[in-house]
Amino acid sequence: MRRDWDLILVGAGLANGLIAWHLRHTRPELAVLLIDRDRHCGGNHTWSFHASDLNAQQLRWLAPLIDHRWPGYQVRFPAFTRQLPGEYCTITSASFAVHLARAMGERVLTGTAVSRITPDTVQLPDGQTLHAQAVIDGRGAQPSPHLQLGYQAFIGQELKLPEPHGLLQPVLMDATVAQGDGYRFVYTLPLSPDRLLIEDTHYIDHQHLDPAHLRQAIGQYAAEQGWSGGELLREESGSLPIILDGDFEAFWGQAKGMPCSGLRAGLFHPTTGYSLPCAVRTAELIAAAPCLDHAHLFNSLRESARVQWRQQRFFRLLNRMLFMAGNPSDRWRVMQRFYGLGDGLIERFYAGRITLADKARLLSGKPPVPVGAALRAMAFPDFPSRELP
Repeated sequence: MRRDWDLILVGAGLANGLIAWHLRHTRPELAVLLIDRDRHCGGNHTWSFHASDLNAQQLRWLAPLIDHRWPGYQVRFPAFTRQLPGEYCTITSASFAVHLARAMGERVLTGTAVSRITPDTVQLPDGQTLHAQAVIDGRGAQPSPHLQLGYQAFIGQELKLPEPHGLLQPVLMDATVAQGDGYRFVYTLPLSPDRLLIEDTHYIDHQHLDPAHLRQAIGQYAAEQGWSGGELLREESGSLPIILDGDFEAFWGQAKGMPCSGLRAGLFHPTTGYSLPCAVRTAELIAAAPCLDHAHLFNSLRESARVQWRQQRFFRLLNRMLFMAGNPSDRWRVMQRFYGLGDGLIERFYAGRITLADKARLLSGKPPVPVGAALRAMAFPDFPSRELP
């Protein structure tokens, strides 16, 4: 293996995988190496997004990786069931790994847990040191004292049913289920006429839930929907960070000049946890870089994250109202009110492009949480230097 590279990507998850994919097609002359500790790139995940989250050019270069598309989706709450328009798309990590392997060839090094990384070197377990103009660390979220977080914890099971399930489009949130110590909903994707992905999801204050309890809940939900007797094909789990507040400069100061991507860089939607649109924009940022010097990439990635942090201030305020105002078992009321708003506002919310009018609409009317608690959450003082000038 060569020891000198233009770019080394450590961690072959969504963010670094999309960087590698986009560079392979836009700048094939670059020597790019993708390293991951697992046997396959992408891990065990399902990444979904709304087509309206991306522009037409982004959708074109991402298209070969998309496994499933639906023309709309549904949400269910105690007060209503609603169909929403807009294409919804999913990428599975299994096909993601296949596409990356074909595109990258011998430039993918899997089953390798690196011993040490710096902004321009990677040390392998055998002692060999690889050099690059830049190394990007995309190994997932890491704990930080500089972020105040809630969590979106879930377990998902892919089931093959003995009979067709009859579901024609995704159910992004079924909140008619029993609640608990946070906002609970079931997320269902119809992957084929007889295959489903069912996720039991909780917006909670802590990071983990009892896996056995969630598996039992999925089985109960499937039976209630008439989907009994399914064969378990695959199981995935996760705990996505939901940002309530934080100190941006201190958070990025932890990197100590190390270029980062994905969750490690804080590049995800602060309320939904969706990370694919941010990963797409990061891949384009790297591809457009005039040079791949690690100092330049670090500054570019940090500035991109800084811009997003400013733009997401209102989302963090809403997150605090969701997590810190009212009883955790009543959080579904906040989401039910949100999904009663206009289609365009909901679409812009997912895309992270809400307008001043949208903000006013979100805060107007009778709040679904106690007013006093909402005001205290809005004024949350734990990070007095949290907002950038």
